[in-house]
Amino acid sequence: MRDVLPELMAWWESGEAVGVGTVVATFKSAPRPPGASMLVGPDSTVVGSVSGGCVEGAVYDLAQSVVASGEPELVRYGVSDEAGYAVGLTCGGLLDVWVEKVSRTSFPELSDLAEEIDAGRPVALATVIDHPDRSRIGHRLLVRPGDVSSSAPTRPDTAIRDDAIGLLAVGTNATLTYGPDGQRRGEGMRVFVSSFAPAPRLLVFGAIDFAAAMARVGRMLGYRVTVCDARPMFATTARFPDADEVVVDWPHRYLAAEAAAGRVDARTVVTVLTHEPKFDVPLLEAALRLDLAYVGAMGSRRTHDERMARLREGGTSADDLDRLSSPIGLDLGARTPEETAISIAAEIIARRWGGSGQPLAVTAGPIHHEGSTMLQ
Repeated sequence: MRDVLPELMAWWESGEAVGVGTVVATFKSAPRPPGASMLVGPDSTVVGSVSGGCVEGAVYDLAQSVVASGEPELVRYGVSDEAGYAVGLTCGGLLDVWVEKVSRTSFPELSDLAEEIDAGRPVALATVIDHPDRSRIGHRLLVRPGDVSSSAPTRPDTAIRDDAIGLLAVGTNATLTYGPDGQRRGEGMRVFVSSFAPAPRLLVFGAIDFAAAMARVGRMLGYRVTVCDARPMFATTARFPDADEVVVDWPHRYLAAEAAAGRVDARTVVTVLTHEPKFDVPLLEAALRLDLAYVGAMGSRRTHDERMARLREGGTSADDLDRLSSPIGLDLGARTPEETAISIAAEIIARRWGGSGQPLAVTAGPIHHEGSTMLQ
């Protein structure tokens, strides 16, 4: 929903009703992840996508029907049935799409949700999308870390809140299953949790031309990008217009301070591009002790060997060294800074989702993988 929120809020604030389709679950091969949303506006304008084109027509028609009736619908599209063939989901997967009417009356909490997202504060939206009691379908719960309810929460809300906070911590969207009254074991109630965590961070160390390209690619992928270098003549906002911030500090000192302040987490990506031992070694010693998504370091194979020797001498464990991606990036034959940044980004994506890095033409299995995203 994050990508379509500005348009949704404009219609909501003007008092209009909007049909909203959201992917809440995927199976096998699927073109869009849980959380992807499509709007059908009051003037029939379409914003966003739930399938990259496969089922948009069917969702468009259903959204108009839902706006007219006011009754939400949970629909499965896929090639395993005639409906799947009819709407053209030919990739071989299944999509569960939740379609609802959104207006000031039907979704009064939307302004609170948008305020939290705009402020960069973590918030999750939990929606009951299936329940034996039809009157409970569509019930929503906003979840913020540290919130304390002023009234005694129901058992379903307690279970949902606990699980939503866990999903929010890692920026994950997911459909959860409970018993009708919130039992941990059982079926009957399905709840979709959409997590709006602050953007994950990409820390680029080394104010060089490769860093400028890395900042551009990182921003395109949805990261909040910081470029850090101890040399003030190189670390300037003019040289790195795509970075969210440019910091002049010793890299290892900056990373240690950010970690101590709780501003790095298991989604944080660190790229070390300086290939200068006095910067790299202390920084990597600090980075490899942290629970980070990715730590990569640029340099030739000779530089890599010398760096590894220094890290071992400094006491870095073999397990920590195994987490270091060096030389950084995948073998794409990259030559320019931009091509190198893409090779690094490809390795980051492969590491995140468990990809092989091989051409899809020589692999088996689904092209689009099941999963959720922190960037929706």
